[in-house]
Amino acid sequence: MASPRSVGMGGPFDLRAAWGMFCLDVALWQLFGHGALMVDLAETGECVGQVGINHGPLFPEKELGWFVYEGHEGRGYATEAAFALRGWAFAMLKPASLVSYIAPGNAASIAVAERLGARLDPAAPRTDPKDLVYRHFAS
Repeated sequence: MASPRSVGMGGPFDLRAAWGMFCLDVALWQLFGHGALMVDLAETGECVGQVGINHGPLFPEKELGWFVYEGHEGRGYATEAAFALRGWAFAMLKPASLVSYIAPGNAASIAVAERLGARLDPAAPRTDPKDLVYRHFAS
């Protein structure tokens, strides 16, 4: 969260802000019954990213979000993890839809959203007016 890679999420963040975001991820599970999960490789246990269902005052709607750590891009980890968590969310939380907020120009995340079958929703509410919003429906 301190690296330039976090720019699409409002970063880079200092230690205090990054810690607050981590605490939010943990608190979401207690407050809403969902939150973030780490993406670990089954073979080695190495953590390569994160996927989560976000909500609360920072998100107008339940958001399916993901990020992959540097050096692990392009291997399908975000798509696989987001697909699995999205399925869980629709089965357990039963939202009408989920959204993914993506910074313009983030071609990799746009590609993940489109591989997941999400469609651009220009009318969706967003905290950052520049964000693209991709909407997911249960399949």
